[in-house]
Amino acid sequence: MATTRRPEASWASSEGVARSMRSNRRRDTSPELALRQLLHAAGCRYRVDYAPGLDRRRRADIVFTKLRIAVFVDGCFWHSCPVHGTIPKTNADYWVPKLERNRTRDEETTRLLESDGWTVLRIWEHEAADAACVRVLAVVDLKRRTMGTNQEAVAFGGTSTDVAPLRPDRGSTGHRPRMRGECGCGNSAG
Repeated sequence: MATTRRPEASWASSEGVARSMRSNRRRDTSPELALRQLLHAAGCRYRVDYAPGLDRRRRADIVFTKLRIAVFVDGCFWHSCPVHGTIPKTNADYWVPKLERNRTRDEETTRLLESDGWTVLRIWEHEAADAACVRVLAVVDLKRRTMGTNQEAVAFGGTSTDVAPLRPDRGSTGHRPRMRGECGCGNSAG
C-alpha cells in the first residue's frame, strides 16, 4: 500500500492559509473573465493563458497573436499593486522576497516581450472591466491600423493605414456589424 508523502514543513503560517493559497487560480479569475467577456462581445478573438514569447513558462492572460499584443491581468496582492498591494505581517520573511520576485519577473517579462516586438498591456484586477476593455480595444485598433489590416479604409479609397471614415449607417463607432466568422481584431475566428 502506497503512503502519501507529507511535506516536512509548510511555508504557510497555518493550515487555513495553506488551503487558501492552494485555491488561488492561475487563470480564469473573475477580473480576467469579465474582461474576456467584453472583448469577445466586441468581436475580438484571442488566445487565453498563452506564452507569447520564447520563454514558454511566462504566460499572458490574453494574447492577440497576429497583432503581437499580450495582456496581463495582474492581481493587486500578487503583483504588488502600488494602490492596493499589501505585505502580510505574518511570515513576512517569506512574503517580502516572494512579492519582490513577482514584481521583478513582471518587469523582465514586459521588457523581453517589448524587445521582441510585442505590445504589453498590464491591467490591475481593481480596474473596471469596461475601462480595461476600452484600453485593450484602443491598442488593438491602433495595431490593426499600423499593420495595414484595416481593410475597410482600403475599400473606401484610402490606404491601409488611413482611419476608416465614420458612416451614419454603422452607428457611433463607424464599424459595420460583423459577419459570422469575422473577428475584427485581425485574428481568425477559427
